[in-house]
Amino acid sequence: MTVAKLGSRSEGGDSLPRPTPSPDGLDAPYWSALRASRLLVQVCRSCEHHQFPPEWFCRSCHGSALDWTELAAEGRIFSWARVWHPVHPALAADCPYTLVLVELDKGVRMLGRLLDEPEEGVSIGTTLRGVFQSVDPELTLLHWAV
Repeated sequence: MTVAKLGSRSEGGDSLPRPTPSPDGLDAPYWSALRASRLLVQVCRSCEHHQFPPEWFCRSCHGSALDWTELAAEGRIFSWARVWHPVHPALAADCPYTLVLVELDKGVRMLGRLLDEPEEGVSIGTTLRGVFQSVDPELTLLHWAV
């Protein structure tokens, strides 16, 4: 796993701040773990279902006994899309980029940006590793690389 430093949250076109996540009580453990270059997902104590993004209840058995467990930041491309049009003006310089849906251990899937797209192109099933990128002392993002 790699840790990299990105620009500050305030970078963006015409001094418009880049959009950033706003951790709340439910997903705070996830964001805290990313700052330590660790990947946490929820696990149900009743049925052992793993899930992401976090919810107040288990998507499998609808129980409320949820904990956090660490998974390896490794997986395979389940799906992908090339983003040509920015969803926010401050992201215009980043386009185009590739967004991947990565399937991790335990069937967990999560979206992320693919860094350094391979020369042979993107293929379903390609193995990826997580790259933890520090945006500032309070925010680390998880991206993916071959």
